[in-house]
Amino acid sequence: MAAQLEHANYTVSDPAKTAAWMETLFGWHIRWQGDAIAGGHTVHVGTDDAYVALYTPGKPDANSGGNYTTVGGLNHIAVTVDDLDAAETAIKAHGFKTGNHADYEPGRRFYFHDHDGIEYEVVQYG
Repeated sequence: MAAQLEHANYTVSDPAKTAAWMETLFGWHIRWQGDAIAGGHTVHVGTDDAYVALYTPGKPDANSGGNYTTVGGLNHIAVTVDDLDAAETAIKAHGFKTGNHADYEPGRRFYFHDHDGIEYEVVQYG
């Protein structure tokens, strides 16, 4: 049996705002949106095969920071692209700062943080 990741669900301050830049920069589309648990709201954005569920509760807690040291914390979300340089140009033009560039097997990559401080890794294989 082989499993395939279908979606990841994480908390953001404004699901519509995050989904909008994901549509622009990643070429994704909104698959669903609506009311969610705890008086919250969720937007599912991605491809026809996989997506991220962007959730905000009715009363969000402040970011406690440091997910790399928090057991159960989100470290980063990774996406693959066909043209890393074009992706970085678009991400910078959107106002995000890129960094931590690396080139090691199996591909080149860089990272950026969104307006919520969530880290994203962008990778090009081959």
